[in-house]
Amino acid sequence: MPSALPDGEAVPEDGSLPASALAATADRPLGFYLHVPFCASRCGYCDFNTYTASELGDGGGVAVSRESYADTLAAEVRLARRVLGEDPRPVETVFVGGGTPTLLPPADLGRMLEAVRAEFGLADDAEITTEANPESVDAASLAALREAGFTRVSFGMQSARAHVLRVLDRTHTPGRPEECVAEARAAGFDHVNLDLIYGTPGESDEDWRATLDAALGAGPDHVSAYALIVEEGTGLARRVRRGEIPMTDDDAHADRYLLTEERLSAAGMSWYEVSNWAVSGDLSARCRHNELYWTGADWWGAGPGAHSHVGGVRWWNVKHPAAYARALTEGRSPGAGRELLSAEDRRVERILLELRLARGCPLDLLTEEGRKAAGRARDDGLLEPGAHEGGRAVLTLRGRLLADAVVRELVD
Repeated sequence: MPSALPDGEAVPEDGSLPASALAATADRPLGFYLHVPFCASRCGYCDFNTYTASELGDGGGVAVSRESYADTLAAEVRLARRVLGEDPRPVETVFVGGGTPTLLPPADLGRMLEAVRAEFGLADDAEITTEANPESVDAASLAALREAGFTRVSFGMQSARAHVLRVLDRTHTPGRPEECVAEARAAGFDHVNLDLIYGTPGESDEDWRATLDAALGAGPDHVSAYALIVEEGTGLARRVRRGEIPMTDDDAHADRYLLTEERLSAAGMSWYEVSNWAVSGDLSARCRHNELYWTGADWWGAGPGAHSHVGGVRWWNVKHPAAYARALTEGRSPGAGRELLSAEDRRVERILLELRLARGCPLDLLTEEGRKAAGRARDDGLLEPGAHEGGRAVLTLRGRLLADAVVRELVD
């Protein structure tokens, strides 16, 4: 979750949505994001909406704790049912993120999932994911999560090198994420992701090769690899500003990305989004929940600071768990603000997100100037010529390295 909330209009106290947002819902899949904002300690690079125990406060007389959190979040799920009314859609994906969701007992995560199931029902093939810190789970807790109905687990590996983990303030030991994959498989998880970060100050090409080799050796069916972004306000940003550690330059980021594509594709994985790879030919290995975001479907984000989108209305919750719990206790929506997306907003967002997908975006989404820009990008080797002739803008490997710049050209 982002550290700062945007401006927007007020959310009604009952959380109600315009009738236009609730129209034609049968044409769109529905997912839930459940945010668990707790962390044992704060990683220096992270600007997500997370809190250690000392940062929770007393909630202005409302209990705020890990122990009570599952019940608090379930209250928002019940609010979602009231807001969405007779919406008949079963939930197709649930993603529990954080923070560190697995700081909560598996039974609590299971109760959060049960709240979604009780209010909305789950599709027969629903994808149910939780994130996990490698040091916050063991074989028994993973087995309990699988028993509770989770079908997919995503471990924050980041790096296989101890000195890189230290820069990131990650507390797990090298080798533990690989053990977690084996424990998850033994618990019955068919789908396991490893999250990696490249471009950490002090990381070498050899460090990154070792990380990729360790990740692949563990046997996940999905890998996410993101370039490190030094966010303002984080401990890492302060260290960079003081000159304690150097920034990694863009050329090094590009080299690491190319190495990632080379190693993962050689191991039988294919990219389906710029930063995500899954076992080739297995659509079930992809993160269907993230695909909801990338294709503009509907999702309800429950939890402090969580963002939601239904039918062209986007809203976000208050950030602090105390304010969040207080709103729900008082029978109010925890929404802090919202925006109604215009047709033009939604067109631009489709381009921004769909261009990052391996299938690309339709050229007919572009304006006349945008289509001219797409033609230049094709000629410059940034878009696939064959896909262009078929009416789609699809990034080449070189185009993926310059994805942000290509998108700017296509939407300007």
